[in-house]
Amino acid sequence: MAETPSPRRTIATLVALTLGSALLATPVAAHGGSLGASARESLAVPTWLFLLTGGGAVGGSFLLASFVTDRAFIARIHGWRATTDVPLRRVAAALVQLVGVLGLGAILVVGYLGPPDALGNLAILLVWVGWWAGFTVTTYLVGNAWPLLNPWRTLSCRLPSLNGTYPTRLGAWPSVAGLLVLIWLEVVSPLADDPRLLATVVAGYSVVTLAGVVAVGPDRWFGSVDPVARVFRYYGRVAPLSWDGAGDRLSVRLPGTALTESRLVDGFDEVAFVVALLWVTTYDGFVSTPAWTDIATVLVGVGVPAWVLYPATLLVGYALFLSVFRIAVRLSRRTADTYRTSESLAVRFAPSLLPIAAGYHLAHYLDYFLSLSPALLSAVTAPLAAPATVQVLQVPGWFGGVSMALVLLGHLLAIWVAHATAYDVFPGRLQAVRSQYPLAGVMVCYTVASLWIITQPTVTPPFL
Repeated sequence: MAETPSPRRTIATLVALTLGSALLATPVAAHGGSLGASARESLAVPTWLFLLTGGGAVGGSFLLASFVTDRAFIARIHGWRATTDVPLRRVAAALVQLVGVLGLGAILVVGYLGPPDALGNLAILLVWVGWWAGFTVTTYLVGNAWPLLNPWRTLSCRLPSLNGTYPTRLGAWPSVAGLLVLIWLEVVSPLADDPRLLATVVAGYSVVTLAGVVAVGPDRWFGSVDPVARVFRYYGRVAPLSWDGAGDRLSVRLPGTALTESRLVDGFDEVAFVVALLWVTTYDGFVSTPAWTDIATVLVGVGVPAWVLYPATLLVGYALFLSVFRIAVRLSRRTADTYRTSESLAVRFAPSLLPIAAGYHLAHYLDYFLSLSPALLSAVTAPLAAPATVQVLQVPGWFGGVSMALVLLGHLLAIWVAHATAYDVFPGRLQAVRSQYPLAGVMVCYTVASLWIITQPTVTPPFL
């Protein structure tokens, strides 16, 4: 009987593939939004060669996972778990809830009354640097603390509930629409530069959220409708830490292994949200590339209004991402020769896309978070006073290589999750491997697209 491969040896091989691919290029800074954006250096090798290498690393990891793993090996990896008691959890939870409510109040007050400069206003820095960049990173690297930090859920405990009926047919579609609308607002409006506009949007979001909680109850609202809660719930399943039930026990497992469990995604509406989560970060990066500037210039030149162009591109790109995944699942059903429906396979394999979204988000925002953290700390100490100078941390040039490695690591983890899921879904080894051919091809395409975006210079989206 062949010797079962060592987990350490296999994981070390996967990491070596990733780092080797990243080192083929000179450092390139990752895209980080409108705040603190800086130009990237050119690659020392042709871009096509770098992208081919990155895609090859993902494809190679699929072959490696297929040939050197078996069910026993996967069971050991995904079955490992440790738990520990966490004393004073309720006290810590109360403090976290208080921080969330105070943070919401600070955004509303400082957004209207604080300095008008974006890099000196606590509301701007707290939302984009502290929350959407920093806190989101902790969600998929450590664990999901949003159910405690969420200020609207904390406030909802003080509100009455009409316990209205939520239409079952709507499912997760309102959260899909909400996520697309939020990213559209971030791109087309000065939401990251205008503190008063940001405070107004947050106030409007608060009114809609609390009204929804009163109408259908907090569990239904935050479980089905609210896009932010769903983002953090899905990202949290990538992380190694989670609370074990309702007690004070903290569960620790290897990153991404919780994604293979069934019922994480339940229905095509939730599949659509996972794909939307992957697409919105890609869209945010794509519209800040010179290639998009050229495309937008041509389209606006032939008469397409800019106010139509941006939402149309958002919807068309999302439809393309969703269609590509659906086609891959249908081909997977054919190559696996299974009785399972395409929708059931999409439900099981959609969670494997979450590490890709997390890896690209980390590459997208890590240098942004690090560079503006001093400005955030300065604004916290004096929230209503304009700073004499804005403190910004200069990220070294080699840090761009880290961004590329993070993208590849996310895709390698996605390959592994899909591979482990296939062994859980299909009884035969060959059937499980064959089912992965189309999905591995799609992940290679996603890898190439993500790497191409982070290697492009960052420019301001035109016509906004």
